[in-house]
Amino acid sequence: MVVHISRDVLEQILAQAAAAPEMEVCGLLLGGEGRITEARPAANIADDPAHRFELDPAVLIAAHRAARAGGAQILGHYHSHPGGNTEPSVCDAAMADVAGALWLICAPNGGYALWRAGTDGLHGRFTRNRFEVEGQ
Repeated sequence: MVVHISRDVLEQILAQAAAAPEMEVCGLLLGGEGRITEARPAANIADDPAHRFELDPAVLIAAHRAARAGGAQILGHYHSHPGGNTEPSVCDAAMADVAGALWLICAPNGGYALWRAGTDGLHGRFTRNRFEVEGQ
């Protein structure tokens, strides 16, 4: 399935990564019907934010509540890799749920790739997902 994302949403994520190149920035990907309509930033509360990420649970809970009330669905999340690699790491694989969530991984230098968590692929967990940036 091809996932669509607007240029504005993608640029918001890339700007966040560029503004904090020494750490993994993170947030939620919201939308529905194969379309990412919003990137909701979240604080990275990991004990070592330079090497891993953990979303602020308050942001996650609020997004779940909004989705239950008819708002945008949580499609997955995004995070950056300070070293520039846009492939999921072994650490990412250990955290990934097999339910098919999207993982947008970006780099401070502007690189990005979209992945879907599952039961096979890279690290036994990720397959690259096709996506189109709209408004280029």
